[in-house]
Amino acid sequence: MELDDLDTEARLTLVRFLCSFAWADLEVQEAEQSFVTRMLDRLGLEAEERKQAEQWLELPPPPEDVDPTDIPEAHRQIFLSTMLQLVGADGKVDPAEMETLSLFEKLLRPPNPDEEPSMWG
Repeated sequence: MELDDLDTEARLTLVRFLCSFAWADLEVQEAEQSFVTRMLDRLGLEAEERKQAEQWLELPPPPEDVDPTDIPEAHRQIFLSTMLQLVGADGKVDPAEMETLSLFEKLLRPPNPDEEPSMWG
């Protein structure tokens, strides 16, 4: 599956996650904002959806709206690679961004039945 295969709802969800990741270090860098803008162009979102994305760049989406476990399994690799591109967009990876990316990746992985259960649940 590729970016172009995502439907409008999945594209908007991707943008919501991008904006949330841009806020991982509590500040949206110019390079991150440019990356999101380029993605909006590439995804071909309508004016209303673009406006929503611009609002998310001003104020991050609520945490309950960016639950990685809600991402369909077929879309997870696309979401992960796009987040990796965003995190590297400003040429430096903040420790908070790395931590967020690491947690995101763990939450996207399907459970491994051979793995010992974690003491954290």
